[in-house]
Amino acid sequence: MRYLMVNKRFTRSYCVVVALFLQLSAAWVSAEAIKPLAPESSHATAIRDMVKQLDTRHYVKLALNDDLSAHLLDSFLDDLDPNRQFLLQSDINEFQKYRTSLDNELKKAQLDAGFAIFNRYRQRMIDRLQSALDTLPETIKAMDFEVDEDIQLDRAKEAWPKDSAAADEIWRKQIKNRVLGLQLAGKDQAGIIDLLSKRFKNQIKRMSQLESEDAFQLYANAFASLYDPHTDYFSPRLSENFQINMSLKLEGIGAVLQMEDDYTKVVRLVPAGPADKQGQLQPADKIIGVAQGKNGEMQDVIGWRLDDVVDLIRGAAGSFVRLDVIPAVAQSEEARREIIIERNEVKLEDQSAKGELIEFKDSHGVTHHVGVIDVPTFYLDFEAYRLGDTEFRSTTRDVHRILGELLSQGAEGIVIDLRDNGGGSLAEANGMVGLFIESGPTVQIRQSNSRVIREGKRRSSAYYSGPLAVLINRMSASASEIFAGAIQDYQRGIVIGTQSFGKGTVQSVNPLSHGQLKLTESKFYRVSGDSTQNRGVIPDIAFPPLYDQDKIGESILDNALSWDRIERANHRYYFDLKAGLQTLQRKHDKRIAKDPDFLFLQEQIAVIEKMRSKTHLSLNIDKRRSERDEQKALQLAMENRRRVAKGEEPLKALEEDKTDDEGIALNGETPADDTNDKDKKKEPDPLLIEASHILVDAIPYFLPERLAKQP
Repeated sequence: MRYLMVNKRFTRSYCVVVALFLQLSAAWVSAEAIKPLAPESSHATAIRDMVKQLDTRHYVKLALNDDLSAHLLDSFLDDLDPNRQFLLQSDINEFQKYRTSLDNELKKAQLDAGFAIFNRYRQRMIDRLQSALDTLPETIKAMDFEVDEDIQLDRAKEAWPKDSAAADEIWRKQIKNRVLGLQLAGKDQAGIIDLLSKRFKNQIKRMSQLESEDAFQLYANAFASLYDPHTDYFSPRLSENFQINMSLKLEGIGAVLQMEDDYTKVVRLVPAGPADKQGQLQPADKIIGVAQGKNGEMQDVIGWRLDDVVDLIRGAAGSFVRLDVIPAVAQSEEARREIIIERNEVKLEDQSAKGELIEFKDSHGVTHHVGVIDVPTFYLDFEAYRLGDTEFRSTTRDVHRILGELLSQGAEGIVIDLRDNGGGSLAEANGMVGLFIESGPTVQIRQSNSRVIREGKRRSSAYYSGPLAVLINRMSASASEIFAGAIQDYQRGIVIGTQSFGKGTVQSVNPLSHGQLKLTESKFYRVSGDSTQNRGVIPDIAFPPLYDQDKIGESILDNALSWDRIERANHRYYFDLKAGLQTLQRKHDKRIAKDPDFLFLQEQIAVIEKMRSKTHLSLNIDKRRSERDEQKALQLAMENRRRVAKGEEPLKALEEDKTDDEGIALNGETPADDTNDKDKKKEPDPLLIEASHILVDAIPYFLPERLAKQP
């Protein structure tokens, strides 16, 4: 059975579904105790197996030659030191001797060059951290925050430091930025020195405890990533974690994480998981601290290994974990906020489809009812199915039942909500399309040998043939894109929202003599012949993007397979929906031009885009404080414009200002002081309401006389 989930790189980092508990001591090892790592015989065997499997089974065919060697060198260096702050230009110059020889080493199952590069990086990092630690109190006391200078936020495309003096200057500004952010967050100098000292000691310890397995994993993944971003090497330990991940038998917060520089970054939330239900943690947020219970001490985790952070977050169901988080749009620690989440197991019933009848009035005051079916993932209770249980749960069966319930309640049309649905069972995605079409293919799959397989529905009647819309966003991926693409290609329904993720490939996990290899073996194509890869599904009616498309999506990943097309599969058109899109767009634009929630959303996005466009951050305390205060004033003004337009009382201050002064909430949410979300009043979803308006506007285009001409 194929399961299709959006899954960003495992490190270049490894991703793990969260839920765990382990403490890392602040003890550290001196630089003199560090010994170079060397490859083991098991690594040579594993890399030989990898080379063979990638050559024979991967969808992409790469020649193991000098060009690949050069790309591998650059990729490995970028993975090790993405912000170009540890290695020097002299190191890079020295490594050029490997530029055209790494391919030859791989053919011979040799790993000496990769380990030599890793050992140099490791030593540079430990030396740098030790130097920073030794002089930290004096460095902080000597800082002048009245000086008008700034720091570059992203050095990924900058030159390597030409010498130690240049690296010293980079680090001086980085430490100053951290100190300033902590100071603005309310920490005193003694607390800052203590926090950064522990942080540097933890990083030194982390580097000192690395083993040959860690070095091999990094090098093997740098090699695997040249094929595509979803091809990964799993060490034996990561293989075990991956199996836990796929079983979903976890007790934690339900989040997929990865390492980015020294930070633990949220890739996505598991639908209906504890973090998703709590509502504050978001994709691209950075977790910088973890604490146990409602009163436990916050443990700083910047610079920790990903699996150690995951172990700290995991815990017993019903227990609480507190996370110190830097929001995705923030640039420094001054915007940190604390989130408390109750751990729990992600259960099938929590992820099952759910229906709701929405009532609203159109511009003429006429009341309408639209059925909404929220599908968090494409699931199948395979164990119950295997045992012959006639009541086994599946997406298709549940949606079939919910459709009947909503139609009996008077629904004029149906909206399928696939926002944040990262995929799941391919069979269920195809089965759900079958509820809305009579027969025909739903997806085309091209294998690595170029053979194309078509999957779909055999002839029978559609269960529902009325007005239909599909709501997607940037986190809708894989199986979600197959469903939305098929509905759009058949002109069976209108796709609304934002461009989807663009994950249009299938992976398999294969055993190696040491560890496992996850590799891409086939690619998805819509019945129109268009790939879902990279480009995703483009909506018929577009909403403002809530997620940063420059940070989230297949198109931003290194070596992502490109979009292309194959021959169109024979299929019919159900309606001539394209003929009505201009009219629907015009009505949509007119409606949202005076909708308080949409205006607020567009204002928020404009503010966030402005923040994201910043390439430098001031190190002057007065400028930073002024920027923070201006941001809060702007957020308050936007919120009050929305409230007044809706006939509500304006606020005197943002909710977070009533409790603490540590962060700027750009989403207008209040920091949760009660993690029980069952009693919270459900706020209307403006995007869902507008999608329902669009569907009602489109009802005339779903009438029998508007049937499309067939191709």
